[in-house]
Amino acid sequence: MKGKAKRYLRSLAVNIEPIFQIGKGVLNENLLKQLDDALEARELIKVRVLNNCEENAKELAPQIADSLGAVLVQTIGHNMVFYRKSLEKPKIELPE
Repeated sequence: MKGKAKRYLRSLAVNIEPIFQIGKGVLNENLLKQLDDALEARELIKVRVLNNCEENAKELAPQIADSLGAVLVQTIGHNMVFYRKSLEKPKIELPE
């Protein structure tokens, strides 16, 4: 993904709230399934890593992105932003 597209996605992510929180249990199949469904529905999601999590956001973000086939747009503090184009109903048009 090119820089211009990532900047555009980061600007969209500023206005969204985290829809998932990762805590003590870290990653499991159920959470990954929910994240996958959310990406299909919304395309752009924000996830928060809680303080009681054993890993930090910078360690978890690439693992999650690889598992979901998504692009890691940004990691800031405890928040991670992921993007994946919807197969059925694309909503976000990326600049070229």
